[in-house]
Amino acid sequence: MTRKLFGTDGVRGRANSAPMTAEMALKLGAAAGRYFRRDGSREHRVVIGKDTRLSGYMFETAMTAGFTSTGMNVFLLGPVPTPAVGMLTTSMRADVGVMISASHNPAEDNGIKFFGPDGFKLSDEAETEIERLMETDIEPAQADNIGRAKRIDDGRFRYNERVKSTLPRGMTLSGLKVVIDCANGAAYRTAPEVLWELGAEVIPVGTHPNGRNINDHCGSTYVQTAAEAVVAHGADVGICLDGDADRVMILDETGQVADGDQLMGLMAKSWADQGRLAGGALVATVMSNLGLERFLEAEGLRLERTSVGDRYVVERMRQGGFNLGGEQSGHIVMTDYATTGDGLLAGLQFLAAMVETGKKASEMSQVFDPVPQLLKNVRYASGQLPLENGGVKAAIADAEAKLLGNGRLLIRKSGTEPLIRVMAESVSETVLNGAVDQVVAAVEAATR
Repeated sequence: MTRKLFGTDGVRGRANSAPMTAEMALKLGAAAGRYFRRDGSREHRVVIGKDTRLSGYMFETAMTAGFTSTGMNVFLLGPVPTPAVGMLTTSMRADVGVMISASHNPAEDNGIKFFGPDGFKLSDEAETEIERLMETDIEPAQADNIGRAKRIDDGRFRYNERVKSTLPRGMTLSGLKVVIDCANGAAYRTAPEVLWELGAEVIPVGTHPNGRNINDHCGSTYVQTAAEAVVAHGADVGICLDGDADRVMILDETGQVADGDQLMGLMAKSWADQGRLAGGALVATVMSNLGLERFLEAEGLRLERTSVGDRYVVERMRQGGFNLGGEQSGHIVMTDYATTGDGLLAGLQFLAAMVETGKKASEMSQVFDPVPQLLKNVRYASGQLPLENGGVKAAIADAEAKLLGNGRLLIRKSGTEPLIRVMAESVSETVLNGAVDQVVAAVEAATR
């Protein structure tokens, strides 16, 4: 069965438009409840977290109705980071965890992603089976077996303590002035609390959510606001999270940004030097810069590449026994500490390295020279199949020929938005720009 509802990171779309409707969420909750309560026994649990989007109330309520209708007991966490849901799913011995968030997308969007009882995101096979159940008549629980719902008020505090515990015992961030941009999202209370409790002087940005301003001119996809704050306050470092706090960008004291590739390169070398990099390899996606791969090779390490999506990174890590991976976009996965990408945790690891070495952020955040890379997105309408267009195929083939031996080209559909992503790398910026523009023009022509 081909999945129609689930993408690379759960179900996602514009709120109150198909597929992201309350009706769908109710049925999805019921299908997931039936999937995880197959044995019919009592006391099955689900934890549900969300970010700060206005539509989160609607989807939280609908999912709760769906789950309780099949006899699942629901624990509502309120606004918490995505990694907190993964952690609390296992901590509370739940059968399934749910995060209601569209991550870095605008406030009008929302999404639903699932975690299994082990705290890891569900496999493609599990999501496919849940979709199949949605197309059937889902058997409800008997009246005396309907589930209960309970709000958990201390979920974020449990997560805070877990994140702080990953730093060496006794380490403080005293003397560090840190700008933390929470994107008006799920970590708007958590991240400033953790940094302050560890002793940092905290300058908060994006910590006043109103339901509509998540990721709006703030966060990891818009670092300019935090960069201005770093310079204006003379901060030592900036940490920019996205709407659900599972990704991060680091800013040095001048406001220059270090993406996920730079952070992964720094951590891979540091962990290898300490003898704690499992398998001598870093797991990243096909989007990671060629410069990262060359840097790792020079250090005697390997880069294992996967399809785009942090879930595929985690799957490869678990298969190969690796403990460090992530994405250029800022998902950093450290399975010694967490089951999914954790922006705050990754930021703390960077701060710990600053404390241990006594170096400035600018001395640590650029560990390799990236190969020039260009990424452009082309939006398409529902029902269009631009990558099957003959003109697009011809343009891609021609661009690949121009880059042969001098770089690489990657074309893919986004799994979270109706976009065609056109990315290329080349030591020649002239060739790079020409290859990308050529493909973009062909895709745009096919979508008119």
